[in-house]
Amino acid sequence: MQMEVVVVGAGQAGLSSAYHLSRAGLEDFVVLDDAPAPGGAWQHRWDALTLRHAHGIHDLPGMALPDDADPDERASVVVPDYFAAYEREFDLPVHRPVRVLAVREPRPEESTSGSLLAVDTDQGTMLTRGVINATGTWQKPFCPTYPGQTSFTGRQLHSRDYRSAEEFAGQHVIVIGGGTSAVQLLLELGHVASTTWVTRSAPVFGSPDLDEEASCLAVARVDERVRAGLPPQSVVSATGLRLTEANRRGLDSGVLYRMPMFTRVVSDGVVWAPELVPPAPEYLSADVLLWATGFRPALDHLTPLRLRTRGGGIVMDGPEVVADPRVQLVGYGPSASTVGANRAGRQAVRNLRRVLGF
Repeated sequence: MQMEVVVVGAGQAGLSSAYHLSRAGLEDFVVLDDAPAPGGAWQHRWDALTLRHAHGIHDLPGMALPDDADPDERASVVVPDYFAAYEREFDLPVHRPVRVLAVREPRPEESTSGSLLAVDTDQGTMLTRGVINATGTWQKPFCPTYPGQTSFTGRQLHSRDYRSAEEFAGQHVIVIGGGTSAVQLLLELGHVASTTWVTRSAPVFGSPDLDEEASCLAVARVDERVRAGLPPQSVVSATGLRLTEANRRGLDSGVLYRMPMFTRVVSDGVVWAPELVPPAPEYLSADVLLWATGFRPALDHLTPLRLRTRGGGIVMDGPEVVADPRVQLVGYGPSASTVGANRAGRQAVRNLRRVLGF
């Protein structure tokens, strides 16, 4: 099978890209999604995360989130329903579940054209002139390694696998990480469990609403890194945390009191180096270590193209891979947000129209 363009992933970035491909009049494209149902990563979010408290939801191009969406309904229900309706409304050619295993140069028996790419999936191989990669980060949670970590006899999990606070009732949970997810989990767990918040650096709480200037500056910082071929950092790392009313209450109550990163994990808790005392204790017992330490871009299937630099990143010009303009990365680096993904989807299609001539 041969397609003009293959879009990998059907989350916000993938659907935005598919919309703009359709608007450009291209019929010969396909969207491959490894999830069994619409919704991208949103379908996996924890049950207690309601639409009202979900961070980073933004309208897809051409169709707004319904005005009558219940703010107290689970985000894992509302957003997938919205994505499913969006796919139907624009008749997007989404095929699922299809897992992309590799994107590579074709073998001689597959094609003699030097302009095509081969996309290996668990259902076969297709050839294409261009790839828009929109695989996000959900499939690649990051959990750092600390001395003694394997000796811990309690429970360890990444925030990706968190479902509800009730399963931790009466326990002591150490939440590790300085991002929005860590804060949300601490506020939720604080109702049923005792918690300790640990981060590598002191969190910075800013305005409850991110102004346009600060947002543009944060995106520019991430864009500068990817243009230099360095691994991208999250946009929130450049903007800081928002001082919402809920976060203010958490600070006032002590739930969001932060301690420095521990030095070692022991069988029943964690310990700090003596030079960190105070403000940290020398030892703290724990039932659970909850790693809210973020994600990394899920790009392993692009490894055969050898796009990464020695610095570990991919040199980008907007969503375009400088080393291979046939490949566009949407939802990577500065476009790793719902607003950024929409814009990058539009730009990726413009880039491919220039490169491929459709």
